[in-house]
Amino acid sequence: MKLISAIIKPFKLEEVKEALSEIGIEGMTVTEVKGFGRQKGHTEIYRGSEYTVDFLPKVKIEVAVSNDIAANTVATMVKAAKTGKIGDGKIFVTPLEDAVRIRTDERGESAI
Repeated sequence: MKLISAIIKPFKLEEVKEALSEIGIEGMTVTEVKGFGRQKGHTEIYRGSEYTVDFLPKVKIEVAVSNDIAANTVATMVKAAKTGKIGDGKIFVTPLEDAVRIRTDERGESAI
């Protein structure tokens, strides 16, 4: 199993969610996060004062999938989240040792 974590622009969330639904992904966790990468934030002027916004609003999507659909899931996320501009985000794929469905005690792939 793999845990796929994607950090994307907030306005792309709905597109990514719909694209994942189309390939059969039934569940995901979404968290509002802040961060920066190569963008390094930006400068804004508020009430005449200039200040730097270091952390930009992003959305983190986490999806647990079986090994055989991990590559397709990542490709789908990339296609749906891509704008071609700086700050599109990143996707991280990590091994998932185990999963447990609390209600039924199911383990492994049957739990996801």
